[in-house]
Amino acid sequence: MLVDRMEDKQIPKANQDFDRLIHVIEDSDSTAVGQIFRAIQDGSDQQKFVVHLQQRITNHDKDIERMCNFHYQGFVDSVGELLKVRAYAEKLKEEVLETNESLQRSGQPVLQQANELQRARKVLLNIAATTEHLQTCLPVLQVYCKLNDQINSKRYYPALKTLEQLEHTYLPRVRRYRFCEKIAQNIPKIRNSIKEASMSDLTDFLESIRKHSDMIGEEAMIQVQKRTALETSAPPIRKHRSSKADNSLTEVDKDSLEDGFAEEEEEEEVLAQDKVDFSPVYRCLHIYTVLGEKEVFEMHYRRERTKQCKLTIIPQGRDVDRAEFYQKYFYQVVGFFVVEDHIHNTTDGLASSEYMEKLWNVALSKINETLTDKTALCTDASLLLQIKDQIVLFLRTLTSYGFNTTAISDLLVILKDQYNEILMKTWLNIFSTIFDEDNYTAISVNTKEEFEQNIKDFPFTDDALRKAPCPKELPFSQFVPRVYHQIKEFIYACHKFSLELNLTDTERDDMIRKSTNILLTRTLSGCLLALIRRHSLGLAELVQVIINTTQLENACDYLEDFISNITGTQGDNIHAARLQGAGIFRDASSEAAQEIYKRLNYKMDQFLDLSSYDWSMEDSHGKASDYILDIISFLEGSFKAFTNIPQKVAITACMSTCKHLATSLMNFLLDEGQCYISMGALRQFSLDVIQCEVFVNSEPVPGFKDGTLQMTFVELRQLLDLFIEWDWPTYLAEYNHSNRQYYRVTPQTAIILLEKMREPDKKKNLFTTFKKNERDRKKLMDTVLKQLRALTTRPAGGN
Repeated sequence: MLVDRMEDKQIPKANQDFDRLIHVIEDSDSTAVGQIFRAIQDGSDQQKFVVHLQQRITNHDKDIERMCNFHYQGFVDSVGELLKVRAYAEKLKEEVLETNESLQRSGQPVLQQANELQRARKVLLNIAATTEHLQTCLPVLQVYCKLNDQINSKRYYPALKTLEQLEHTYLPRVRRYRFCEKIAQNIPKIRNSIKEASMSDLTDFLESIRKHSDMIGEEAMIQVQKRTALETSAPPIRKHRSSKADNSLTEVDKDSLEDGFAEEEEEEEVLAQDKVDFSPVYRCLHIYTVLGEKEVFEMHYRRERTKQCKLTIIPQGRDVDRAEFYQKYFYQVVGFFVVEDHIHNTTDGLASSEYMEKLWNVALSKINETLTDKTALCTDASLLLQIKDQIVLFLRTLTSYGFNTTAISDLLVILKDQYNEILMKTWLNIFSTIFDEDNYTAISVNTKEEFEQNIKDFPFTDDALRKAPCPKELPFSQFVPRVYHQIKEFIYACHKFSLELNLTDTERDDMIRKSTNILLTRTLSGCLLALIRRHSLGLAELVQVIINTTQLENACDYLEDFISNITGTQGDNIHAARLQGAGIFRDASSEAAQEIYKRLNYKMDQFLDLSSYDWSMEDSHGKASDYILDIISFLEGSFKAFTNIPQKVAITACMSTCKHLATSLMNFLLDEGQCYISMGALRQFSLDVIQCEVFVNSEPVPGFKDGTLQMTFVELRQLLDLFIEWDWPTYLAEYNHSNRQYYRVTPQTAIILLEKMREPDKKKNLFTTFKKNERDRKKLMDTVLKQLRALTTRPAGGN
């Protein structure tokens, strides 16, 4: 029962659910109905729902039927009324048709006009649309035309900017048009053509600037020369023009160059690089920068300019013996680096500092090598001086543009040495010519004008001779003023080279003094030595050489003052080093004196070779030998010519000659080849020595102290007196005394001569020679020899 009750309770609840679902089906849309049917289909009470739905349908049918029954009479009445209205409706229809037909006939023209109006409005709309589209496309076409004009006028950088605007600003607005597609497709080609055209202009510019580098360099060097007021010994720089037209330059560049170089020189403020139009470089740089290929352009530019640099630093032509060869070479180098310096200063990174330094270092070594090789061939001092001036101007120009020229500056030192060597060779010939042409005779003057003419180039300081009346005689020959004048000319030549080298007065003074010392110590000294050693030069000429060199020695102080005057050194700035001229001329004078000594001795040797002593004669001839008289006569004549030479030289020459004569005569007595000397021969020899003693006593050269010259023959005189007087007891007794009579005779000398006097005794027959006197004499000789040999074992007393 409980179950039944529960089932009875569940049935009303299920009916309530079905009613709710049916109610939803009736009120909801088809989507909800489908969901409800799916939920019912998925459930387990489909049959109960169908039954409940059927009941619901039956209930609705009953409601409809009740409703129809309730409204049926009204419906019948309405149908009757509608039948009555039918006739009126048909009549109304006919009237409406007639009215419509009439209206159609009346509206036909209006309709036609309306169609025409519609067509007109459509045309107007099309025109407006076309105008609008044309206005949209017109800026694109205008920009495109502008682009073509810029390309045709070679305004590549603005053209590239216009192309950028066309591509990114104007074309996106009209992408739908086919002609825009064509333009867009041509843009890369146009951009590439602009790049190629700008590169072509750059190539033309580089080729032109290569050919015109000498013009640019010339202008730059002229401007530096004007700014520094350079005074050179080289001819003034002349402007030159290329002999043939150059069509490789762009019109703007070519006109700029030619017009620039044709301007008046008064426009000093315009720099050489400012007269060149660098716009092709700037345009190409900007174009490649915009295209994002700046590095490519920089590499190309540097590569091309490096090639040109290698060509520039190679000199053109072979006329190395002309200044124009070096001048044109300097113009080319300066012009090239002036252009590069301007590019470096006006662009950002195109000619970077590293690139410039590398390029300059490569060029510097080649320039230095070229100048060293070419100038080494120069043998003309004037040409080398012009080259030096050009190098100085070249260095100043490059230095003004910031280039380091120290390496080339060192070349000037080499040029200075080479210049000095050329001057040395030149002055060697000059001095040799002077010495060859001189007559080595004192200058005789007959008038005061002639006197002044001979001393105008030489500082003659003998006031007594100046005041002496004419005619008179100068102590020196012509080579003195000529040599002095040529030394001054050499100093002038050295001074010319020292100008404009940025040297202080002291440095220039030192440089000239060193060069002059080389001239004096090497060139002039060598010429003087060669002159002195000439065999053709006689004793009188050698005496004149001594007089001349003494005069030049005294004039060296004036050369010192002359150098100080031309270099401008004064007071403490005067270099401590002095000219070595005084020493050189003093040495030359000494060398000449030595040569005189040699010549005198040589001449005496010739006379001595003529001697013909009979060493076995029984008695003397009673007079001096002829050769001795000839020697004395020669010496007297020679010493008379010593009046103008320094007294010391004359005294030394006389002393040397007398010593040589005394030594030669002593050698006659002690000659190992002479085996026997008789007492008669000794007496004849003593007469010859007496003649020599008479000569030295006559004081052939003044200035000797009493007895000095006579001492040269004392040894001979004591030796001869010892043997002739046979004064052996005195010699032997006084040997150990300090004031002995024969102090100049040594036992060794006495032994040699005594052996020569007893030598023949050994050859005589034993039975024919032993007479009493001869036995006593031989015994005495043996005793003397024995005692002399004993003396050789101990020193003499006193001296």
